[in-house]
Amino acid sequence: MTENPAARHYSKQQAGSLTTGDQLLLPDGERTAEILQVEFEPDDFGTPAVVLATLTGGGTIRIAAGSSVKILNTTVVDTTHDAEVPLPLAVVPSEEVEAAPEAPAVVVPPLPPIPPAVSGPSAEELARIPAPKGTPEAVVAAAAEAHPDDVGVLLLADKLAKGINFKSGSCLKDLSDLAHELFITLKDPDGALAVADLLNVLPFDGNPGRWASVEASLALSSYICRQDRQEERAEVYEKLLRTPETQETDAFKARMNSKLRQRSLNEPNLYDKEIFRSIDNSNHEAEREWRLLRLESLLFLRAHGGSETIGLGELQRRISNELEAVRA
Repeated sequence: MTENPAARHYSKQQAGSLTTGDQLLLPDGERTAEILQVEFEPDDFGTPAVVLATLTGGGTIRIAAGSSVKILNTTVVDTTHDAEVPLPLAVVPSEEVEAAPEAPAVVVPPLPPIPPAVSGPSAEELARIPAPKGTPEAVVAAAAEAHPDDVGVLLLADKLAKGINFKSGSCLKDLSDLAHELFITLKDPDGALAVADLLNVLPFDGNPGRWASVEASLALSSYICRQDRQEERAEVYEKLLRTPETQETDAFKARMNSKLRQRSLNEPNLYDKEIFRSIDNSNHEAEREWRLLRLESLLFLRAHGGSETIGLGELQRRISNELEAVRA
């Protein structure tokens, strides 16, 4: 038997599973480089689209997330010629035999961990959300009757009185705005929950625009219930808020979505620059609008239990500060 020297060969691997230390075959097909860091760049819908592989020698390689790349492996290839008759070998004393160096083991990096499955609320848990008192239009009318002097509520109620279409993104936005107006401006948590629950029970239909209004409503409802010590009801809203996380069945996409989601929670947009600019320009109306957006972001974080960068205690303090600022 004859043994050839260790030969270079490559194994195909999905770009999304690249990890630090992999020896990546470069686009020229001749050179390899070790990966120093792997990041993911999402598309406009938040789905991982491009893998950014930073190389130890400098530079970054951009790879489509779903494509295959080649990773360098080292193997020893043995060939045996059956037709050859082996010649007798001279016996060499064992003490003169030097141990041949072992070929380095091929280390296969593990895939990123699969995020834990998130289950939606059960029928028993959904029963904790009270059924609306009458039609959706009647719920909106009741909110308007409770606050006949508030222009914001009356304007929204007038738009919704013509008929509530739950497939209309603008209609869902008006309902969400009404719930926020009732709680934030008028300090009416019961009225806010009654309106918000019209949205809270809507299923996730895959449309990010429509879901944004439902998401904001669920986050607001969770906060109101937490403040009112309705912990079990708040947990239902928080489970519903995570509904999109249960939709992805592809393991790779689920990993990437989980990573991007955690990054967005760790680095939320709190509109600091916009708020400071409004303060510098003495534009109180613009400042309030930006603070309302910041408040929505904080409520969303609170419904997720905080993040790796902002704990629940700090979130509670910031939410209280923003409520005080926009109610002033």
